[in-house]
Amino acid sequence: MDYTNPENFLNRECTWVKFNERVLREAIAPTNPLLEQLNFVAIAASNLDEFFMVRVAGVKHLIESGVKHIDIAGMTPKEQFEAIQRMIHEQVSDQYTYLHSIEKKLRHEGLYFIHVNDLEAEQKVWLDSFFQREIYPVVTPMAVDSSHPFPFLASQNLNLCVLLRRRSGDIAVKTAILPVPASVIKRIIHVPDQREEEQQKQKFLFLEDVLGAYAQQFFVGCDILEVAPFRVTRDADLTIDEDAEDLLVEVEKSLKKRRKGAAVRLELAASASRMIKEFLKKELVLEDNDVYSISGPLDCKIFFSFTGIEGYDQLRYPPFSPQPSSELAAIGAADFFSAVAKRDIMLQHPYETFETVENFIKLSSRDPNVLAIKMTLYRVSSNSPIIAALADAAENGKQVTVLMEVKARFDEENNIYMARKLERHGAHVIYGIMGLKTHSKIALVVRREEDGIRRYVHLATGNYNGKTARIYTDVGIFTANTLYGVDASAFFNVLSGYSDPPQWNKLAVAPLNLRERIYEEIDQEIAHAKNGKKALIVAKMNSLLDKFVIAKLYEASCAGVKIKLIIRGICVLRPGLPGLSENIEVHSLVGRFLEHSRLFYFYNGGKEDVFISSADWMPRNLNERVELMTPIEFPDHKERVKQMLHLYFGDNVKAYAMNSDGTYYFIADKRPEGAEHIAAQDMFLAEAKEKIAPYMKKYHHHKH
Repeated sequence: MDYTNPENFLNRECTWVKFNERVLREAIAPTNPLLEQLNFVAIAASNLDEFFMVRVAGVKHLIESGVKHIDIAGMTPKEQFEAIQRMIHEQVSDQYTYLHSIEKKLRHEGLYFIHVNDLEAEQKVWLDSFFQREIYPVVTPMAVDSSHPFPFLASQNLNLCVLLRRRSGDIAVKTAILPVPASVIKRIIHVPDQREEEQQKQKFLFLEDVLGAYAQQFFVGCDILEVAPFRVTRDADLTIDEDAEDLLVEVEKSLKKRRKGAAVRLELAASASRMIKEFLKKELVLEDNDVYSISGPLDCKIFFSFTGIEGYDQLRYPPFSPQPSSELAAIGAADFFSAVAKRDIMLQHPYETFETVENFIKLSSRDPNVLAIKMTLYRVSSNSPIIAALADAAENGKQVTVLMEVKARFDEENNIYMARKLERHGAHVIYGIMGLKTHSKIALVVRREEDGIRRYVHLATGNYNGKTARIYTDVGIFTANTLYGVDASAFFNVLSGYSDPPQWNKLAVAPLNLRERIYEEIDQEIAHAKNGKKALIVAKMNSLLDKFVIAKLYEASCAGVKIKLIIRGICVLRPGLPGLSENIEVHSLVGRFLEHSRLFYFYNGGKEDVFISSADWMPRNLNERVELMTPIEFPDHKERVKQMLHLYFGDNVKAYAMNSDGTYYFIADKRPEGAEHIAAQDMFLAEAKEKIAPYMKKYHHHKH
């Protein structure tokens, strides 16, 4: 049977759009507080921006290049492009419908988004002065005519297109651009009001609305005929010459190019006339379908800053604090090293604090017995305590080796800056590997102890980034197990030198043997199923896209293996197709935290093989990236991962289930009357608190 027949697959881009639909749907989920609903509108908008800059731009390149490229689902680039556009036009229209309903509800809470013409007399006086003082001096109007060519407008910046006519003589309609200075002036302007206190009302204007209302002042002697806000999104897909002598210089160069990519989308106020639309389309070389008509404020990412508004805590999720590790507390060892030497420790973020990981690196940088620290860094936060600790360690004479991935998309500049900083302190920095992105999450600390050298290893599903560790769900383990330590050393030697890969004891490494390891595990289940034994696979990841892994899963389903998948984003596998995938179910969970952990369970005749990994099942992860899959062998931890997967798959509050045509339904809508509500993320939050409670007194005492 041909499992790789295009009919068995969905298109990647379309399933991504479906994922963003689930994100956007959180904006009308009654279980989310109001400002959190608004936050989901902003998240969906941010996702779309990146999707256009990278994926849509990519599909456009394919169309322009005329390459006969057929995707996994048998679609041509043109067919993909048309399908994406159709879906996104619909999604954008939903986005603004949801936004207007949120704005209406915000009014009940005393938060008003208003227009300049809604202002009362004294507010108008205030705005006149605000405009003259703050806005007028920083705006530069740009005429567009035969002597002033159309200016280069940076990607994602907000502008106003102005149509005007001179009062004297020339009756021709002229065009000008007014850039909205949102990078230097807050885009959401709070309007002061003496009576606000009594009425408990706060009013806000958008900067572009103010600029539009005062456009006349930039064009003295002209009549303003029309003003329309618009925004251009440009291609940002980096093309890096992999053979470049110095990868770093190459990335810095292409970052400069990124700002100059071709336009891939025009967002334009729905009120704009045909004249403005045609003018911008022509100047930006876009088609009708590339223009998105927006009935509300452009660029909803602006609401990220608004959702933190002071004094409205009741409209946000209740604050949570990541808890100390209960496993660590239970060991009660004198220090971290002796605790890990006793037994492995598992952390589940953000429910358990990421500080444990940061402290491990800090402690290692100061411990006189530590000889070397080696780490892979993919995305680091700009004031990362880990970078500071590594710099200290190098200053303290330890051998510090960092593999810094300078090609982590949209984080390149920050990563380059951090890499340079580490080098100044004497650390040895490797800038990724030719042709491969390093996406694995591993830290190795080599320490001299009484009975010889001991290696401490941290392996995880998420980046060494304290900021994202508060909003992404991830799992990590600490171990002093010798075999893991030997593998970790070998792993860094392969990365930093010319060492041939060893026979790995525990770790599976992409692109070397990770794919084969996945196949082995699936084949094992197929064999058990064929022998009439129980066979089960439960896998959680961000995306499932690899044709050959999916074909394996189809084969397993046909052999009778039960397969449960928890996939947040892209999934091109079609579940529940008779004779192909009727034993496969796919769930997707979108909640307060971004589901990022990659967890894998294979029943294996009752032996239960459990893994955590940095890799999704996508071609790029398995073929073009340095990734790790780590077996979890400590019995408590196997049980813990098993329970996590059980809870995730059982979620009936925040989860969606996938139909075989690629659509999804909200599981809560089909939850039987009176059934227990299972919200995995809430339960993990409660569990972390509950588990540490008995140790809290001691913990606080120890902390002070």
